[in-house]
Amino acid sequence: MILNLDNSFNPYPDKKVIAFESFTFSGGEPHIKILDDLTTTKEVFITHRIKSFNDIGLLLVAVNALRNMEVEKINLFMPYFPAARQDRLMVKGEALSVKVYAELINNLYLNSITIFDPHSEVTSALLNNCNVIENHQFIENVIKTLDKNTLLISPDGGALKKIYKVASYLQNYEVIECSKSRNVKTGKLSGFKVYTDDLQGKDCLIVDDICDGGGTFLGLAKELKAKNAGKLYLAVSHGIFSKGLEELSKEFEIIFTTNSFKGIETTNQVKQINISEII
Repeated sequence: MILNLDNSFNPYPDKKVIAFESFTFSGGEPHIKILDDLTTTKEVFITHRIKSFNDIGLLLVAVNALRNMEVEKINLFMPYFPAARQDRLMVKGEALSVKVYAELINNLYLNSITIFDPHSEVTSALLNNCNVIENHQFIENVIKTLDKNTLLISPDGGALKKIYKVASYLQNYEVIECSKSRNVKTGKLSGFKVYTDDLQGKDCLIVDDICDGGGTFLGLAKELKAKNAGKLYLAVSHGIFSKGLEELSKEFEIIFTTNSFKGIETTNQVKQINISEII
């Protein structure tokens, strides 16, 4: 049986869904009540999309409710792991946020935790009983809709290891390496570089795990065009799009993402692949 804490997110449509009610008290505390009788249920899968700390709170009380109903095995599918980008200390006084979230989850003593395309290996190393779904199937679904000579673009050094794994999985796709500079105090981006002289008019697919404001991809698009790129495409596993899609849509023919973080409208320029298709 499955407990989808986000009612609009059901990555396992073949499982029987557990009915529940949830609400937030006036003091801000999340609460849940399981409506189904789970007397004979020994194992439950929880799914959730985390977009706020209160979402974590709902997860915590949901696990407690299931424990109180004597469910023995609880598995969690959380495709977007919160704070995965804050996986190292850059300046004095910061929190190692990914560790904070990981410790909260670990203290639930879950049977398994499954995440999709985490920002780095730090997340999976911090989580107990962790299963990682790589972005390989997602990118394969994307690339089969594009020209067979499309180049895979690594936006920065942090993405290199993963994109070469994707290229190996897909076979016969060339990788172009890029880089950027970020001021760790202000977050400002600069110094975008594409490490090739001429892209020879070939189409380019930038592959990354997260698109938040989109500054990395906007800056890189200009440099790719300056190096004679053909059509530009963007594929991000987790589409936050905190500044919207208008500016990105001016630079990219199509933006591909999944519904791991939120649901968005599919248009001619934005294609959202359901996570159920790649797990």
